[in-house]
Amino acid sequence: MTIPANVNNLSLYHYQSCPFCAVTRKVLGQLDLDVAQRDVMQQPKYRSELMAGGGSTQVPCLRIEGGDGKVSWMYESGDIIKYLRSYAKQAAKQTA
Repeated sequence: MTIPANVNNLSLYHYQSCPFCAVTRKVLGQLDLDVAQRDVMQQPKYRSELMAGGGSTQVPCLRIEGGDGKVSWMYESGDIIKYLRSYAKQAAKQTA
């Protein structure tokens, strides 16, 4: 599967010791998606961004910026993983 090296419209808010975050990061690696990873424990500004944008500090959270500039925040690792798999599939179709 050929995927763009860098996915500019997605950011994953997480922290290292979160097991749900670890599963989500593992899937990112399996899909070969280079998504910006923002550790909310290492960088307090990311925690603030997460709270301001998504309304909660729950992780993992995927920030999705649409082509129109509209931003949405997706919580729950299962939903994020499902979205990432669909995203990777669509990206593969576009590059084929």
